[in-house]
Amino acid sequence: MSASVQPMAGERPLSAVSDGLICFERHLRHLRRKPGQLVNAVLLPTVFVLLFGVLFGSVIDVPNGGYAEFIMAGIFIQGVMSAVPGTAVGTVDDLRNGLVDRFRSLPMSGAAVLIGRTLGDTVLRALGCVAMAAVGLGIGWRTHENAAKVAAGFGILLLFGFTMAWLGALIGLSVGDPSTASQVPSLLLMPVLFLSNAFIPLTGLPHWLSVAAEWNPLSSVVGACRELWGNPAATTAHSFPTDHAVPLSLAWMVVILAVVAPMAVRKYRTATAR
Repeated sequence: MSASVQPMAGERPLSAVSDGLICFERHLRHLRRKPGQLVNAVLLPTVFVLLFGVLFGSVIDVPNGGYAEFIMAGIFIQGVMSAVPGTAVGTVDDLRNGLVDRFRSLPMSGAAVLIGRTLGDTVLRALGCVAMAAVGLGIGWRTHENAAKVAAGFGILLLFGFTMAWLGALIGLSVGDPSTASQVPSLLLMPVLFLSNAFIPLTGLPHWLSVAAEWNPLSSVVGACRELWGNPAATTAHSFPTDHAVPLSLAWMVVILAVVAPMAVRKYRTATAR
């Protein structure tokens, strides 16, 4: 087969979801044999909850709930963003360990491996969110909305994690090297994370910088979670991003997925056709 983009042998486009769920099940079984991934996904985010919630909370004052309630949405976002390097490295490993060669001989969708990988990594981040929520409750974080809104907030959070997993898959397929795949996401995403409302109120920033941070997709996701959980936003300014955080966060994720997922699938098919 040439290096041009071609479907895998026997690919059935309508079976992408069902084939992806099979790969998802395989990915979960594989995680049980690698408890180190679970420890990393659960332990590190809880350390950040303690670090930001206790240490920074003692010196940063946020009205209407305190810094512990303000910061939790940002820490959740940081935790699910770890899906980017995790999925990037995992995708490269799938290409290198012979998994794809075995799958190419089967009548399955070429996107199935990526669907299984991104869903599996999203479940891993969900476990991390459970641990972060437990520690957050211990340091004073509380939700102040009904159960439906709280669940919707976590739904947005996991959808964001699923979106970030697809971005990680695209980065991994683009760089093709595990070491580079683990480093590039931090270089790309850390500036975006800190230029948002995740960790600091935006009211003290210069106007131009505050506007840029408000339109940051991460700020919309963080703002949506705070709104649905009833946590303080620490801002008195009104703008379209702050007043419409929930629909804007969903719109951002739909756009990102619509761009990144097809690019990742195309990259994957190109890589496996060589």
